[in-house]
Parts: sequence; C-alpha cells; structure tokens
Amino acid sequence: MNLGLTALELARVQFAFTVSFHIIFPAISIGLASFLAVLEWRWLRTQNPVYQDLFKFWVKIFAIAFGMGVVSGVVMSYQFGTNWSEFSRVSGSVTGPLLAYEVLTAFFLEAGFLGIMLFGWGRVGPYAHFFSTVMVALGTCISMFWILSSNSWMQTPQGFSIENGIIVPQDWLAIIFNPSFPYRLAHMAMAAFLVSALLVAATAAWHLLKGRRDELVKTSFSMALWMILALTPLQVLIGDLHGINTLKHQPAKIAAIEGHWETNHNEGMPLYLFGIPDMQAEETKYAIGIPNAGSLILTHSLNGQVQGLKEFAPEDRPNSTIVFWSFRIMVGLGVLMLLLALTGLWLRRTGRFYESPGFHRFALWMGPSGFIALLAGWFTTEVGRQPWVVYGVMRTKDALSPVSAEQVGLTLIIFVVVYCVVFGIGIYYMLRIMHKGPEFVHFVPHSEERVIQASHRPLGSTDEELDGQPLDNQQENDK
Repeated sequence: MNLGLTALELARVQFAFTVSFHIIFPAISIGLASFLAVLEWRWLRTQNPVYQDLFKFWVKIFAIAFGMGVVSGVVMSYQFGTNWSEFSRVSGSVTGPLLAYEVLTAFFLEAGFLGIMLFGWGRVGPYAHFFSTVMVALGTCISMFWILSSNSWMQTPQGFSIENGIIVPQDWLAIIFNPSFPYRLAHMAMAAFLVSALLVAATAAWHLLKGRRDELVKTSFSMALWMILALTPLQVLIGDLHGINTLKHQPAKIAAIEGHWETNHNEGMPLYLFGIPDMQAEETKYAIGIPNAGSLILTHSLNGQVQGLKEFAPEDRPNSTIVFWSFRIMVGLGVLMLLLALTGLWLRRTGRFYESPGFHRFALWMGPSGFIALLAGWFTTEVGRQPWVVYGVMRTKDALSPVSAEQVGLTLIIFVVVYCVVFGIGIYYMLRIMHKGPEFVHFVPHSEERVIQASHRPLGSTDEELDGQPLDNQQENDK
C-alpha cells in the first residue's frame, strides 16, 4: 500500500498528518489554561459567580483538549523511532534531552495539579485551587517552551559539533536559546492565545445569535474580543521581527515564501499578493504585486536586496508553491482577525456590541480561523525548512528509517482511520458542549424568564456547592 509514493514521501505525509491533528489540541490547552486562570482570579477578586460559572464551563473544553493533546503527542513521538530513526540516531543527543526536559518540568507540573484543578472545587480552599490552575497554565507554557526550543534548534542549529557523523552538544545555552527561538516562542504563544480567544468569541456569538443576552454569554464575548484586540497587533509585530530573523538565517525559505526568483540588485523587491510559483519554470506566474513593498517589509528599505531562489541549488530549494500560499492564508486570516477586533471596538463605542447580528455572524465564522492560521503557519515553517530536517546539517531523506513504502503506507491508512474516528468523536463532543453553552450553576439571574436552568453536576465535580453552601441555599440567600 504505497499509494504511488515513496517511503520518504509517505513518512512526511504521515508526520504532517499526525502533527496537524496534535498541534490543534495543545493550542487550545495553552490558551484556555491561561483564560481559566484569569477567570478564577476575577472570581476571587470580585466574588462574582459569573466568573466561576464560566470557569466550570470552559474547564470541560480544556479537559477534553488536554486529554486528546496528550494522546496525539505520544503517538507522534513514536514516529521518531519508527519512521525517522536515523534522525534520532544522529541528533538524538540534542533533541532527546530537550524533550526529556519538557516531560520532567511541564508534564509533571501539569499532571500534579490537573486533578485538583478539575475536581478540587469544594475539596480544597479557593486559593489552593487557584494556585493549581495557575500551575497548570504555567505547565502548558513550559511545555511550549521546550517543544519550540527543540523545533527552533532544527531550524537554526548552533551550539554543537559533529563527531563520527553524530551531532554532539557543546553549549546547551546556545542550543536552547538558538537564534530563531525567541521569535518562534512568542509567535506560537500569541497564536495559541488567539486560537482560544476566537473559540470563546465564536461560542458566545453563536448564543448571541440564538437570542441569549445573559451575563455568561456577554462576559465571554467581551473578554474574548478584548483579547483579540490586544493580541492581533502584537502578533503582527512579532511576525515582522520573525520574518527579519528568517531572512538572516533561512534566506531560501523567505525567497520561497515570497515567490522571489531573481535577486533584486538595482530595485526593490515587490510584494506579490497573488501568483502561482512554478518550481520547474523557475518563475511566479500570473503575479500581482506591490512594487518595492517586499523589500520594505523584509529590510525596512524600499530598495533592500533579497536573495532570489535561483541563488540556491535546485535540490536546496523549498517548495515555493506550497509555502507561498500557506503564508498568505495565515496573513489573510490575521488581517480578518484585526478587522474583527477593530469592528468590535467600534461597536462597543456605538453601544451595539451585543446587538449586531452581522458582527456576531462574523465572529462565529472566524471561530475556526485561529486553527487554520496556526496550521498554515506551521506548514510554512516546516515545508519552508525543506529539504533539511536539521537546517544545513542533515537532509530529510537521510533521516528516514530503513522502511518500505508499503509499511509506511499501511500505517498511514491506519492512522487516518483511527484519528478520524477517535479525535472526531472528541471534537464532536467539544462542539456539543459549546452548542449547549455556559450554564448558571451558582447563581440564577433575578428575572421572570430565567435564561437557563442551573446544571447540577458538570464534569462530575461538586458544582452544586459554593464554599460548602448548597446551591438552593445560596440562591435563597441571594433572594
């Protein structure tokens, strides 16, 4: 079952498939963990039960995403031994310890406090529970730190020597804090927070369109749009700095992203808004661009020189056709995110923030945009690194295990079937919870028409108690 592809091509497709599934769930976990910490902090500070009820709702989504992220991560890591054993043999002395540090710090921290975070309400004190939530959120960020350090080292390797064909670490600080690491870490962190903010905003927008105007929905929508407004411009700035860093360390990747073939010696490089890069003809067909804008963005000079793809040997060129469009999908969605945030700010000022169905539909349709932009950015990064698995040091074809196309093809089919079934069910369950929406657990609004009946035991925790007081008594006291 080789599907007409070589073992190398199938192994790359398999890893791309599994990592694409995997990266979605840690992104949700990273963003929602911090959101949960903020919600619990607001509850402790104000004692407003709305924040506690929102916590109880979003912690269910977090728990599902966290579980699927762990499972998909374990499966993905096995491929280093099955399909990419040569990569592990040659560079394992660097990547192995970095991944081990992630387990020893982040995973143990998350595992140690996750149970208290999920099931500790009414069993531990409020500040002890908040501390657990903060530790879980910190753990997700530490995990991101080590994973991005390993991946960034593969993009911009330093701090090592090669002895008998094996990469040997020489300077761990140089390895961890390699030249592209700060930019990739910041870019990924902002992406994860935007993924979650857009998810929260879309969920609230759905219920606003259905007629809900209670504090749970309005608070979710407001907090999410403030987050998008704050993060989107910051992400644009980080992306600009990341591009300059990439131009310095991976010029072939930048040339492929821009569909730029000839080095511009006497004039500025245009910024192509549309085009179809042709790897065989070595040109970008049907190009529509803005003169000098490419040089201005990348070099901050109208006539800045940028190397073209023809400066590199054909076997050293990334696939410009793929990264040209994956990059533009990411940037295009980023522009729409900024438009969403600015429109929300304008509607706040005009008093129609919660009463604009067109805007709510916009926010709803933008819900998946964070995931799509994340994957498009990941494809740009990884395909743009090709043909290297460790940039300039080890080629991807040399990292492959001695496996046949039939073996890899069979396991790829199994992965596709199992992933679509298992993770499809998990995603469906998450969507059902979001469709149902947040519920009042510790407080029901004083109105003739109650928006929703209080739920009793979401996630199996002691939600019917607030500081040891039953829900019914709490509501009676509120009256």
